Amino acid sequence: MLNRVILMGRLVAAPELKTTASGVSVTSFRIAVDRSYVKSGEERKADFIDIVCWRQQAEFVCRYFGKGSLIAVEGQLQTRTYQAKDGTNRYVVEVVADNISFTGERRDSMQGGYSQSYGAPIPAQPQAPTQPEPSYQSGSNSDFQEVSLDDDDLPF
Repeated sequence: MLNRVILMGRLVAAPELKTTASGVSVTSFRIAVDRSYVKSGEERKADFIDIVCWRQQAEFVCRYFGKGSLIAVEGQLQTRTYQAKDGTNRYVVEVVADNISFTGERRDSMQGGYSQSYGAPIPAQPQAPTQPEPSYQSGSNSDFQEVSLDDDDLPF
């Protein structure tokens, strides 16, 4: 059987680190994931997915991610039921995260500050002027150099 989930979305609220009675760190949070299909004349819709992280993953998320942060989550889909305080039975579907990753840019290059997704400012460091990187976006043949290969150079 296979049960793998890979998602990328934005945190709906800042995650809070909690500890179980046995001392294990845990956090749960929700991410908004845009749907890829948009009906003509309608706004883009999003799905809201519940995520649970344990131990070091939970500490990592709470330390480096905040509300609105773009996050990549890999894990397993899990279902569970519980009884609410009002006596009704609740059914929950959530992703138990195995791997959490940063996505997007780390630094805001315009201001030398920090991206909202990292939660702590990065001091701006003065940089010496540098030559711009060559751009190959035109896609013309002049962007490339012809390489001659002998049959002896080919790996196959």
